[in-house]
Amino acid sequence: MKLKSKELLHTVLYFAAFALILFLLRQFVFTPVVVKGHSMDPTLADGERVIALKNTEIKRYDIVTFPAPDEPKKSYIKRVIGLPGDSIEYKDDALYINGKETKEPYLDEFKSELTDGMPFTFDFTLKEVTGKDKVPAGEYFVMGDNRRNSKDGRMIGFINEKDISGDVKFVLWPFNRFGTLSKVEQ
Repeated sequence: MKLKSKELLHTVLYFAAFALILFLLRQFVFTPVVVKGHSMDPTLADGERVIALKNTEIKRYDIVTFPAPDEPKKSYIKRVIGLPGDSIEYKDDALYINGKETKEPYLDEFKSELTDGMPFTFDFTLKEVTGKDKVPAGEYFVMGDNRRNSKDGRMIGFINEKDISGDVKFVLWPFNRFGTLSKVEQ
């Protein structure tokens, strides 16, 4: 009898330690996210489940999640376009960062499907949409990949670095997309 109760105690302690480790990982290392809406099509689709890593260095083109500044209790998932100190402009459906045209290969598939003759991303300057010439220190300018259907930095302004919940790196669901997000060539 004593052996069974000792074995039960070990099993309970094992599961408690496992649960504690999972809890700590969830609090400090990663966060699961469900994609809602179509603003990141075709990169991330509505209903996909992804993992966002916490406490990572944010780089240009990373996909980040953050609390929606205009809708309490909601989070947004967007792509980082502008880093602190950058000037951003869209002209003739091309992105210019600090005056230099910058390719966005993650948009090629979506752009190729357009048939209406309209630009995928309408012209704007950072000054026109935010009132600032450059992305301020400690902040980022973000946009959805589905530029025609995205509430992003053009409407909500800059995202403070401290508000970023995580850097999306991994797709969990659906299984046919299971794995890491492919890195974009810079």
